[in-house]
Amino acid sequence: MATLCLAVLCGCGTATPATTATPAAATAEPAPTGTAEVEVEHRGGTQTLVTGVRYADHGAYDRVVVDLKGPVPGYTARWVEELTEDGSGRPIDVTGGAYLQLTLTPADAHTEKGAPTWTGGPIFQAGLGNVRSVVRTGDFEGHVGVGLVLDRRAGFAVRELGSPSRLVVDVAH
Repeated sequence: MATLCLAVLCGCGTATPATTATPAAATAEPAPTGTAEVEVEHRGGTQTLVTGVRYADHGAYDRVVVDLKGPVPGYTARWVEELTEDGSGRPIDVTGGAYLQLTLTPADAHTEKGAPTWTGGPIFQAGLGNVRSVVRTGDFEGHVGVGLVLDRRAGFAVRELGSPSRLVVDVAH
């Protein structure tokens, strides 16, 4: 069985991992085709909290949603040879055919008192059409890292959604 998200607008449910369901015509949206790295800067300096990440199969692509408290921060999405821990640079023991690193800044995944706002992990088994795992690669000095372990390098698209704030990454199968 493939996973399928059921909510409106962002297309994902609230659980991590996503709710399991029988695949259907999940979306009329085509799979993304671009593989160019993305870099977006947002000025303002407001620290955003990452509160969770969820994911699901959407037919021709997988969707990963980063839930946020506060405005969407700046971010990059880039291809890397391996996933490493932010700060230490130590390799993370995950195997895939390709790795897409998403870095959000300024952002934290913990409160001012140090309590985590994105719990679990750091490796979340996704088992989707292309996304094998979602990895919290770090929460270090105002940067939150989210690594996508893929079966293969494929087209992807990143977009911002509001009310509530979230960053959506679609990855083709």
